[in-house]
Amino acid sequence: MRKLIVGVMGPGAGATPENLTAAYDLGKAIAEAGWVLLTGGRAAGVMAAASQGAKVAGGLTVGILPGKNHQGLADSIDIAICTDLGNGRNNVNVLSADVVVAVGLGLGTVSEIALALKNRKPVILWQPTPATQAFFTELAPDQFSVVENIPEAIAHIKAILHNPT
Repeated sequence: MRKLIVGVMGPGAGATPENLTAAYDLGKAIAEAGWVLLTGGRAAGVMAAASQGAKVAGGLTVGILPGKNHQGLADSIDIAICTDLGNGRNNVNVLSADVVVAVGLGLGTVSEIALALKNRKPVILWQPTPATQAFFTELAPDQFSVVENIPEAIAHIKAILHNPT
């Protein structure tokens, strides 16, 4: 049986302390649920925090890297996939995940959310600002969910994974 993959996307250098805490806790909860965690794989921001949380809980982590080698790889990544695609790897991230959770926002994260929505992938926004929620509502109404805490996020992920569209 194929393992279910949850992608956690978010800013690297621009991640806030709140983003990092949420990503760590979410990564841990994803691993505890038995799902595979997929991130951008780098040792920065949300991707590193989510991967660290998943590893603490004994989870399997996959990192989709922008370069042709393992440069910048987070220590908590089990499977590193080198793409040599630069920002184009964002499409690999979202197409490889069964559901995408965005924690925080940066330009790369916005592109991942847009690519996921364009490809009709389920998207969950973690505590978006009103402006962020309005922006994505304008572009893709009824194509994403908003969550405020870990139990709510896990409940939404479970619903999506057990009732795929």
